[in-house]
Amino acid sequence: MQLSGNTILITGGGSGIGLGLAEEFKRLGNEVIVAGRTRAKLKDAEAKGLHALTVDMNDEKSIASLAADAIAKFPALNVVIHNAGIMINEKLVKANNAQIAKDTIATNLTGPILLTTAILPHLLKQKSAAIITVTSGLAYVPLVLAPTYSATKGAIHSYTMSLRYQLQGTPVEVKELIPPYVRTALMGERQAADANAMPLDEFIAEVFSILRGQPDAEAIAVKRAHPQVKAAFAGEEKYDEFFRTQSDRLMQARRAEWDAL
Repeated sequence: MQLSGNTILITGGGSGIGLGLAEEFKRLGNEVIVAGRTRAKLKDAEAKGLHALTVDMNDEKSIASLAADAIAKFPALNVVIHNAGIMINEKLVKANNAQIAKDTIATNLTGPILLTTAILPHLLKQKSAAIITVTSGLAYVPLVLAPTYSATKGAIHSYTMSLRYQLQGTPVEVKELIPPYVRTALMGERQAADANAMPLDEFIAEVFSILRGQPDAEAIAVKRAHPQVKAAFAGEEKYDEFFRTQSDRLMQARRAEWDAL
């Protein structure tokens, strides 16, 4: 994937990882459009020289409008980064999780699939193009506190593999970006201030180092995500041990958060 001269649409681009990617791509000489729900964040992005479009990834009509608007206003559009997502803890023994599950699946899984379906015919007409899905280390080893989120990321990983295979021989590259636990406000101020999370600027720097050094890489996994990714290929016994050890450690560290659900 070339790192300059693109026209890039990033969903969830008003904050966090999406905004970090947007700013760096713009610095490298790309035209960048961020899409999101929060108008105030989009205005802040526009003040930084980014273009902004409104979308609700939980709404099929809004997604269709985003695709049509992006193509009409930016006909050179050749890269789509599926970054928008929500992450909410769930205690499955309680009966109040149905709406959380529906919203998470719609935003994290159905939304990217619908947007890909709407924009892919346009991308196939470009000389070179790319689709980048943002999954998670939790696509490989789930976080028991956020089961539906983890499931959607696992599903997007699977969808990405199939999409890549079907687009062989076309101008469209398909990549998967696999973040670890990054210091953003995805789950609120606790995560944004968590010293255990990878600083956002370090994450962005490592991502672009991989993109420069391995331009044909299908998976972009920073070092902090390697243990989870490798565990998925370590065999059933080692995977189960990794899952249980990680889950026990995280449940102990976040017991108060769990008990409050």
